[in-house]
Amino acid sequence: MVCHNCGREIKVIGKFARTDECPHCSADIHCCKNCRFFEPGKNNQCSEPQAEYVRDKLKANFCDFFEPNTRVPLTSRGGAQSVNRDDVRKAFDKLFKK
Repeated sequence: MVCHNCGREIKVIGKFARTDECPHCSADIHCCKNCRFFEPGKNNQCSEPQAEYVRDKLKANFCDFFEPNTRVPLTSRGGAQSVNRDDVRKAFDKLFKK
């Protein structure tokens, strides 16, 4: 699983307790943002139709449908490798050289 806050990998061993935190950044693990059902475009931002509404998506909750998210976030706060802007530009320019 990948932490929603820092973008770093969290080893999944069994189920998470409601009070468990990310070992890297101390963010709550059992929260909507870390769930595979979290989907901002859906009603209540959840693709599980039976789940109850949760107000704070970043805080631990009691949702019985929680399943760890295995998708890598598009943005991260420092856990993922940072990409140098110049390297990206060089790679792009290299594509169009003859």
